[in-house]
Amino acid sequence: MSDPLVPQLPLALRYPPDQHLDTFVGAPDGAIALLRAVAAGEARDWLYVSGPAGAGKTHLLLGSCAHALATGARPAYLPLASAAGRVRDALESLEGMDLVAVDGLDVVAGHRDDEVALFDFHNRARANGTRVLYAADARPDALALTLPDLRSRLGQCIGIALTPPDDEARREVLRQRAQRRGLAVDEAALDWLLRRVGRDLGSLTQLFDRLDRAALAAQRRLTVPFLREVLGRELEPRQGG
Repeated sequence: MSDPLVPQLPLALRYPPDQHLDTFVGAPDGAIALLRAVAAGEARDWLYVSGPAGAGKTHLLLGSCAHALATGARPAYLPLASAAGRVRDALESLEGMDLVAVDGLDVVAGHRDDEVALFDFHNRARANGTRVLYAADARPDALALTLPDLRSRLGQCIGIALTPPDDEARREVLRQRAQRRGLAVDEAALDWLLRRVGRDLGSLTQLFDRLDRAALAAQRRLTVPFLREVLGRELEPRQGG
């Protein structure tokens, strides 16, 4: 019986094209190459991606899974927010995968049963040769973990620290997203959006996807008048913007 915590979509559909490794903007030097190598099985390192919400952690994990799939490996992505309280069952359902990306360690920090399940998974994966990627808002030494041994294991992973994207990086993400979709967008429209949306890249791209659908339905390019028409007074300029 399949575990309901694990998405039952075909593998290729679980990893959106906008969240592949080659679409990530602003990664630390060497980070993308290392993620590709681990995803493809060319490196045996375990990686721990940290950074605030909206910095791109999930993008890197999903992109790594997509790359692993393209090389013929069997990847799995597990958002712990969907498995809190049942982490052991969720992780045990992923036995035999080549790469496991575990997202959102913050969610289970402080929950001893889930921490013990992660600790046991970590040890099994090491023994079985499974490659593992972790992601959390903070580094292992800053997580509110109750299990010192789990903190120690996580601290042995190679760390990739992300910072919130600056305005130019956010602009480039939107430019690339528009280009992949054949969407015409004015630079003034990008300026208008960036002055009104915070640094959380996830919220920005969700809003952009909404605008993409509206532009497609109206057969319009993204211009400032069109953004005002679609969003009305929904967005106010950021302070200082």
